[in-house]
Amino acid sequence: MPLVFTLAFRNLFHDRLRFTATVIGIVFSIVLVTIQMGLYLGFGRMVTTMIDHASADLWVMPRGTKCFEDPSLLNTRDRYRALAINGVADAIPLVIGFADWRMPSGAMTPVFVVGSDLRAGGLQPWDVVDGQIEALSSPKAIAVDRSYFDRLGISGVGATAEIRQQPVRVAAVTSGIRSFTTTPFVFMDVDRARAHTGVPSGKATYLLVRLTADANLDQVRRGLTSDITDVEILTPAEFRERSRTFWLFSTGAGAALFAGALLGVIVGTVVVAQTLYASTKEHLNEFATLRAMGSSREYIYKVIVWQALLSAVVGFSIAALVSGLVVQVTAATALPIVITPWLVGGLFLLTIVMCIGSSVAAIIQVTRIDPAMVFTR
Repeated sequence: MPLVFTLAFRNLFHDRLRFTATVIGIVFSIVLVTIQMGLYLGFGRMVTTMIDHASADLWVMPRGTKCFEDPSLLNTRDRYRALAINGVADAIPLVIGFADWRMPSGAMTPVFVVGSDLRAGGLQPWDVVDGQIEALSSPKAIAVDRSYFDRLGISGVGATAEIRQQPVRVAAVTSGIRSFTTTPFVFMDVDRARAHTGVPSGKATYLLVRLTADANLDQVRRGLTSDITDVEILTPAEFRERSRTFWLFSTGAGAALFAGALLGVIVGTVVVAQTLYASTKEHLNEFATLRAMGSSREYIYKVIVWQALLSAVVGFSIAALVSGLVVQVTAATALPIVITPWLVGGLFLLTIVMCIGSSVAAIIQVTRIDPAMVFTR
């Protein structure tokens, strides 16, 4: 084992109480950053979950639509214009909107209605754990997620309620389709969705355009743009990016998450810097002895940096375990924390940079050491 590592190890673990404070500071910082960034990733995924599961090559939407939940309307006659363009296999109307759900007890809660042509597909409920999607074609049939049973006052397939004073019956139950706004999604046929949201029969929120196997997407897009007025034509990737940008930045949610992450980095850096500085100051005589024995300043700098790296590895390891537990606890909540491999790698690099940056104050203190001070002891 290199001597520089041995010196760093013994300096660091000599005062275990101070080392514990250093590790706690690192763990607090990294866990806070992990939670904030994990919430950012989870939020980003949840705001695009409907777009991700829609069967569409292109989205036709009213001009100025900000996100999927924006219930603007377009004319369904645009569907026939779209079908007339070479390369378009289908154009499926999609209707969304908010409505009031009345429980059997009489209590009311808002829901978000998603209506699609069940025969053509488009946007159907996924991860069905009870009932069948085909059952949604029957009168009054709807699909809801089981995580909202208590919120909706129901118990499963066969339960009844009212939406916009019209009776509905649960015919299918999903698992994991949650809304980041906490408003439950309710899936149904497009025609019933119009009735439950008050959308006129000649209107729809989106057209989900599917292309033939040999179609050129850019050519079809240009054709749709020239033949249909007052609409925007977006690919799923473009619509996902627009929705994320709106919810994460236009609403200020993303800025709040980044501010929390920055706070965690600042707190962790200050705690680690203070501890390393105090540890270095406590061992000034030992460092002066090394200088008197002929050790270079660079050698002593390496000792301090190794102390910082050891603190980073120990602190990050504990923070990773704590963060893993937090991910498991939030997995079934309305806004789960998502941790990806690149996020783990980025946080490890952040921990190293934070700890090495914190060692600057200690290094500055060492640069002022006079080797002769060891002979005055």
